[in-house]
Formats: sequence, structure tokens, C-alpha cells
Amino acid sequence: MSLPDRRSVLRGAAAVFLSGAAARAATREPHPADVMTQPVRDFGPHAPPAFVPDPDILSLDPSFGDLVFKNGNIERVWSGGGWLEGPAWISEGRFLLLSDTVRSAQYRFLPEENLMTTYRKESFNSNGNTVDLQGRILTCEHGLRRVIRWEQDGTCTVLADKFEGQGLNSPNDIIVNPADGSILFSDPAYGDCLAEGHPDAPGGRANREGKLRWNIGTEATTQFGSAKRQADHTFRIDPQNGQLESVLTEEQVPGPNGLCLSPDFKTLYVISTAPDPGLTGPGGDRKIRAFDMVNGRPQNGRVFCDMTLDGQHLVPDGMKADVFGNLWCGASGPYGLCGVFCYSPAGKLLGRIRLSHGVSNLTFGGLKRNELYMCAAGSLYRLMLNTQGAGLC
Repeated sequence: MSLPDRRSVLRGAAAVFLSGAAARAATREPHPADVMTQPVRDFGPHAPPAFVPDPDILSLDPSFGDLVFKNGNIERVWSGGGWLEGPAWISEGRFLLLSDTVRSAQYRFLPEENLMTTYRKESFNSNGNTVDLQGRILTCEHGLRRVIRWEQDGTCTVLADKFEGQGLNSPNDIIVNPADGSILFSDPAYGDCLAEGHPDAPGGRANREGKLRWNIGTEATTQFGSAKRQADHTFRIDPQNGQLESVLTEEQVPGPNGLCLSPDFKTLYVISTAPDPGLTGPGGDRKIRAFDMVNGRPQNGRVFCDMTLDGQHLVPDGMKADVFGNLWCGASGPYGLCGVFCYSPAGKLLGRIRLSHGVSNLTFGGLKRNELYMCAAGSLYRLMLNTQGAGLC
């Protein structure tokens, strides 16, 4: 074959190779699928092999890279709930306890078996869960408008259901202060509705016109629970005598929701979410506030962060601190901004985890407490981190 002929063959082969490469490039995704792509990324068990780094883990500060496991991916471990809330890691049982406020049930997720089971078929629209210093489970119930403790023998102790002669609203989030063993819980009225508890009796703030038939299908809850809402409070239960004390009023924190203590127990964070049913005072302003803990009580309140990103004011809900004092907060908002937001102890946004749904609450679990479990609508997500949770559960 002459030299010109060989050149022609090589040019033809090169053309075929390049056309094939172009075809492969045209069919190959320019970047891995994420929440914002069309079609949207599949987080489920049958999703294609994951990419690293995960495209929905967004670093806004270099320090965020030290907190996430670079080979870790967001995974949806279960779906099929109504509205998941109150995740708490139960160390002794090695399982994650969570509430379904809409379906009035509690679930138990077993990570080693990757299995979700029913923990309590009737939870009276439970929301927040935690454990005390003795490992006993504490639960907030919207339906019965109370805070309870499950004893080691299986009996139930009511810790709070009234304040100054009036019933509570719908206890929401709950934590234990290891510094003194006291219990703190928020009591807005987000659960004073048909979906997550029961409205007020006719004439109450959450049913002023009396048109809502408040006790249909909820005979047990309305028989034993409060009938009318009162002002919002953040409460403290004394560990010695069980006395209930209001430590924050709705003027100090309107619409209180998520609660969290710093790792040294010296700072209390409280989320103000949105206006709740029957509110008469100031509505929730969707900010996170910080308070100094003095003698087990919050003082010197200030705004920690305003939950604003890209000009959008997001809706924070639940939060947890890691061992470095960073605050991990679940939030809802416009599509593409939903998920988890990580703030430094100084209130700087370090990074975020983008999900298709808003995150109601989250916690650290797993044997090493380095797995972040996120409740997003009816689904449970998980992400392995390079940090650990600072709380009891």
C-alpha cells in the first residue's frame, strides 16, 4: 500500500473513531444526576451506581469537606410514611426510633437489617422523641397533648399535660440537658389540627367558629387530652420534683419548634418556625435563636441565623449539634433549596445537603454516631459523615 493510501485509511479510521466518541459523548450524561436534573436523581435502592463526590452535597466553605465522608452518598433507606418526625437513636437497642405524626404511629428502623418495623401502632400523633440519662424513652404526643416517659417495665408516666391549670397545645420537640438532667420541650400548636392531632373544642383558638368537628375519629385523644390551646411556651421539667416551668414565652420565641444544646451544654438553640393554628401573638419568624444556659435556664437571647439562602427565607424545623459544635438543621423551601443546612458555632453556613423534599427533623445514629438520618416527608434518608452527634440520641 502506498503512503497516500495508508494516510487515507488512517484518516478514515480516525473519522470512525471520532464519530463513535461523539456518539458516546452525546449519550453520556454531562454530569451525574442530582435533585435539579431532569429526570431527577433516583435515591432509591435500585438507583444506578452513585458518583463521588455526591452531587447533592454542596460545600460552601472548605471546612465542610472535613465533616463529610468523601466517598459517602445520600441514600433513601425507606419510603412509605405519612410525615416522619422525631428521629432518635436508641443505643441499647441499636435502632432508630421515629414518629409518623399523620399516621399516628412510631416506627423502628434496624440499620443492620435495613428493615423498618412498627414500634407502636397507636402513638397519639407522637412527634419528638429522645432518651433521658437512664436510657428511658421520652415522647411528645400531639393527640393527647402531653409529654410521657416509658419506664423500663413498660409502663407509661405522664411528665406534663397541663400548665397553670390549662392543657398543653401539642408538645413538639424534646431534649434532655445532661448538665442537670432537666427536660426541655417546645409546645407550639402545630399539631392542633386534623392531620396531626385534633383541633380545639368549639370556641378554642384553633377552632374559633366551631365548624371543625374536633372529636370525630379521635375520641380517645379528646377524652384524655386538652381541649383548647393556650399561649406557646418552651418548658423545662425539673429533674428533682417534676415541676413544669415556662422558660421561654411566645414573645421570646414565637412558634417554638426544634431544640438543641451545644456540646458543652452552655448554649440552647431554639427554632422559630411558621405561624401555628390559633396563634394570637407574634407568628414564627423562621429564625434560629441562641440562648446562654444559666442555672439550667435560657437567657440572653439573640438571633443565631435567619435561614436565608439565595434570597429565599427557608423554613427551619429540627436540628442537632455535632461534637465540634456545628449545627445541622433540616429545612423546607423552594425546590432545590430543601434539605439540611450545616452552620458553624459562629452561625456561618458551611454547606448543605440537597434533597427533593423539605427535612422535618434529623439525628445522628449508627454505632459510631456518624450516620446522619434525615426525615423528609414520608421518606428516611441517610448519609455517612466524618463527624459525630453530640447529643444523647
